[in-house]
Amino acid sequence: MDIDRAARLCFAADYATARAKFRNACRVFGIATESHVNPLPGPRGEELATDTAWIGPDDAAHVVVVISGTHGVEGFCGGGAQVDWLLGGGSACLPRDTAMLLIHAVNPFGWAWLSRTTEENVDLNRNWVDFADPLPRNEGYDDLAPHLVPEEIEGPGRATADAALAAWRKDRTLQHWLRAVSSGQYDHPDGLFYGGSGPTWARRTEEAIIDRHRLAQRRSVTVLDMHTGLGQYGYGEPISHMPQGSEARARVMRLWGESVTEPARGNSVSTIRRGLSAFGWRDRVGEACVFVTFEFGTFTIDEVIDALRGDCWARRRGLDWNDPVQARIRAASRRAFFPDTDTWRELVLARTRQCIRQALDGVGAA
Repeated sequence: MDIDRAARLCFAADYATARAKFRNACRVFGIATESHVNPLPGPRGEELATDTAWIGPDDAAHVVVVISGTHGVEGFCGGGAQVDWLLGGGSACLPRDTAMLLIHAVNPFGWAWLSRTTEENVDLNRNWVDFADPLPRNEGYDDLAPHLVPEEIEGPGRATADAALAAWRKDRTLQHWLRAVSSGQYDHPDGLFYGGSGPTWARRTEEAIIDRHRLAQRRSVTVLDMHTGLGQYGYGEPISHMPQGSEARARVMRLWGESVTEPARGNSVSTIRRGLSAFGWRDRVGEACVFVTFEFGTFTIDEVIDALRGDCWARRRGLDWNDPVQARIRAASRRAFFPDTDTWRELVLARTRQCIRQALDGVGAA
């Protein structure tokens, strides 16, 4: 399918439409789907679910996994890429002894509510820690917490909070700011980048999907987790947290080459973080698993963080789909993580087609 037509056809305006597009695309090619239904409804009473599609032999030695919606509202990007792969006939072009696993809307609550976090206000990509161990501390976040989510999201209270944040940042680098705000925190349940007090429904669902498809028994598992909000507009940066010097890291480099960036080397738009899905998948699947985050740029980091601050403010007051202030907050969140333009959508599809193809082409070298 031509990329301009796909960019108009494959993306959706909301979660419910995205879910319908994904399931319909599977149905067209006779692909069965399975649904893991979230216990809560969406803002319009719609069912929320993580849907999966397995394409290829049940006993495939190699599995490529594409995940959308880890961060809720960011699911527009990955969901569009999944539908594009299906409608482009990808299921007919799998390498020998290889299966594709599509996981659509890992965090359906966040997607439906145009929020980045789960129903527990947890950042799913900070939730994969061992909660039996002492939880990490983030003293930098502790200093900023009262100002990141002020009592007033508009007006004098917001201006005072913004001034306090500007003063804190004045003599610090951008990396210092990002580490304090976004590396993950476990002490402020109504704050940004909260990692939770236990495994979320979304994490437990991912674990069930891993076990359901016996991924720990495969020869290789290559995971592409689609995200948005950091980096150059429309470009998908492959970010690897695979251990330095490991075979997994070497395999990532074979698959995606010099485009791979690594927070451990300091050459990524991302920073070193806690509780990442990459760590959880590696723990559950084993050494056969490589996990890469594809981060598609949107707007400035300040605009993205402002959207998250608004979302946290709304969460504290209780989500209300009909409240006009919260409607403005949701619109800002949608824009920050899904620039719904022809240019951005075409850039995303060009890059995701390339990245998925590279993953499948590299299966034989696993």
